[in-house]
Amino acid sequence: MEIRDLWLGDSSGNGDPWLLFREQMPVARNWAYFDHAAVAPLCQAARSAMAECLDDATENGDANSSRWAKRLEEVRRLGAELLAADPTEVSLVRNTTEGINFVAEGFPWREGDNLVTPADEFPSNQYPWMNLASRGVETRRVKCDEGRVSLDALAAACDRRTRLIAVSWVGYASGWRSDVDALVELAHERGALLFLDAIQGLGMFPLDVHRSGVDFLAADGHKWLLGPEGAGLFYLRREHLDLLRPLGVGWHSVVHSTDYNRIELALRPAASRYEGGTYNVAGLVGMGASLELLRGYGPAAIGRRLLEITDLVCHRLEEIGARIMSHRDRPEHSSGIVSFQLPKVDPLTVRKSCLARGVVLSCRAGRLRVSPHAYTNEDDIERLVAALVALK
Repeated sequence: MEIRDLWLGDSSGNGDPWLLFREQMPVARNWAYFDHAAVAPLCQAARSAMAECLDDATENGDANSSRWAKRLEEVRRLGAELLAADPTEVSLVRNTTEGINFVAEGFPWREGDNLVTPADEFPSNQYPWMNLASRGVETRRVKCDEGRVSLDALAAACDRRTRLIAVSWVGYASGWRSDVDALVELAHERGALLFLDAIQGLGMFPLDVHRSGVDFLAADGHKWLLGPEGAGLFYLRREHLDLLRPLGVGWHSVVHSTDYNRIELALRPAASRYEGGTYNVAGLVGMGASLELLRGYGPAAIGRRLLEITDLVCHRLEEIGARIMSHRDRPEHSSGIVSFQLPKVDPLTVRKSCLARGVVLSCRAGRLRVSPHAYTNEDDIERLVAALVALK
C-alpha cells in the first residue's frame, strides 16, 4: 500500500473508524493539534469526570469522600492494567519527576556507585541522578547519535559498580523508541536495574512490565494519556519494595491510615506507601477517565494508527522540502514524535506563525517537533502543511 493510500478520514468522519475518538477531543473543533508530546488537550471524558468531582467537593465537602476513595483505587487498577502490573505495584503520583526521585533518593547507593543514562534525556531524567554527586554517585551520560539510543554505547559505559540504567522509552526530542526488552536484558546482564521514563510512550504502544522485567517506571498523564497535569503513575516491581527507602512518608503511607491516634510506622506492603498525604483527587479522577477511553481502543491499535499518521506526516513534510530528523527507517523505533527542519527558517518563528493559523506544534533541540494522536485526521495534516508552506 502506498503512503498516500492511507485512509485517515476527513473532517466529516465518513468511513473513519476513529470518529468516536475524535468526537471525544473538543480541541479538534478549533485546532490542528500536533503537540501531545508537550501538553495534550483534555479529552471530554476527563473534563466531565473532573467537573463532577469538583462539583461534588463544592456542594458536599467531604460527605462523599468514600466514593472518591473507591474511584482512586479504580484508577490504580486501570494504571496497573495498562502496565500489565499488579495494583499493589502502582503508586498514584503527581508527575514523572516525583517517581524518578523516589528511585534516585531511595536507592541504597554506596559511594563509588554509578548509573548510566543517555545524554539527551529530558531534564527530569537527568537532574535527579546528577544530584547524587554529593553522595559519591557518578552519573555517566552517554552520547547519542541524533537521538538514537545505542545499546552498545550504554553497555560500554557500565562496569561492576553500575547499579542502574535510566532510559526514556521514547526520546522527547527525537522520537526514538527503544526496545524495552533489550534495555532490561542489558541492565540485568550487568547486574544493574532498569528505570524507564515511559511518559512519551505509555498508552500508545503495548507494555508488559512483568514479562519484560522493568524494575521501576514513571509517567504522568498530561501527554499521550490525554489527562490533566499533576496526575501520574509510578511502578515499583514488588520484589524491590523494600529495596528503596520510602520517601514522602505521611499518614497515608501506613496500613492504619485512618486511625490517627495510632502512631506506629507500619508501612503499607505496597507501592501506595509513597502516597503520603492527600491526593489530587480531581486530577487523578480525570486521568482515570482518559485511561478508560484509551482502554476502549487498546495500545496495540492506537500504536498502529499513530504510526500510520506519522508516516503520512513525514511523507507530506518531505514533499514540501522538510528534512525529517527522526529515525523512521525501522517501525519498531518509530513513535508519535516527528522531529524535522525547514531550510532557512527559524523554528520559533514557525511555531508562532503556525499558532496564528490554528496549528499547534513545538520546538525542541533547535528543531520543529510534531506529535499527533490517534484522533488526528488528514485535514489536520493538510492544515499543518498549509501553515508551513505559507512561510516559504
